[in-house]
Amino acid sequence: MTWLTFALLTVLSWGVYGVLLHKGRGFMPMGPETPHAGLKAFLFVCIAYALIGVISAFVLKARGSNFTFSSTGISWSLIAGVAGALGALTLVLALGAAAPIYKGAAAAAVMPIVFAGAPVINTITAMLVHPPEGGLKSLPVPFILGCLLAVGGAFLVAKYAPSNTGGGAAPAIQGAPAKH
Repeated sequence: MTWLTFALLTVLSWGVYGVLLHKGRGFMPMGPETPHAGLKAFLFVCIAYALIGVISAFVLKARGSNFTFSSTGISWSLIAGVAGALGALTLVLALGAAAPIYKGAAAAAVMPIVFAGAPVINTITAMLVHPPEGGLKSLPVPFILGCLLAVGGAFLVAKYAPSNTGGGAAPAIQGAPAKH
């Protein structure tokens, strides 16, 4: 059950991440600095990652690790870190780009796309690295349906995210005609 506990803690942490990040972005100096607010928030996300990294070194020591590493393990872990950091950076940029449209509720529009799209990309990547026995034609229909439902659900949740005033439908997208 330990893996499930950690998985649910990850869901909790990442579930609040976008909202908290957008809130931090919103409290950065605005006016002429508005275009830089997201990167300023991201800077402190990176500092937090570094602090957690230092804590993990102490956890390794407390668990009795001898601190040996393999070059392949280091390489793949660094690649994973770059992917994660780029994801966090592009998330900050997405929240900033959505802010003029969705105001304080930008995370309600952006995060469903991120969190429904990521598992689908994860699944495709996992299948490329570890192809299923019998090839793609062996994929069960409920699996394919689940991927389609995840993408469709993300679209619906993002499109109809409540505005920051707590209203119903999302504000009109820039350039789209307003519905009356």
